[in-house]
Amino acid sequence: MSRVSPRQDDIKKISVDIQKEFCEECSLALRRFVGKMNGVHSIDVAEGRIVITYDDTKLTKENVLKITRDSIEKLGYKMSE
Repeated sequence: MSRVSPRQDDIKKISVDIQKEFCEECSLALRRFVGKMNGVHSIDVAEGRIVITYDDTKLTKENVLKITRDSIEKLGYKMSE
């Protein structure tokens, strides 16, 4: 079975600020929670910011933000408004 690569136009990036920097364990947990979603290509967590690259033919921006917010809050953090 061959894997079809998404078109460049379908790849989107979301940047989310959090109120404080994640500890290493929480950073790994967030990568597992969000990174396992079908359509997420990468998740970078550094210095109070999360950047998620995803395929918008598989995920909506709203869905990515909701799952990210829920995951962050489960870890005891909050997104900056």
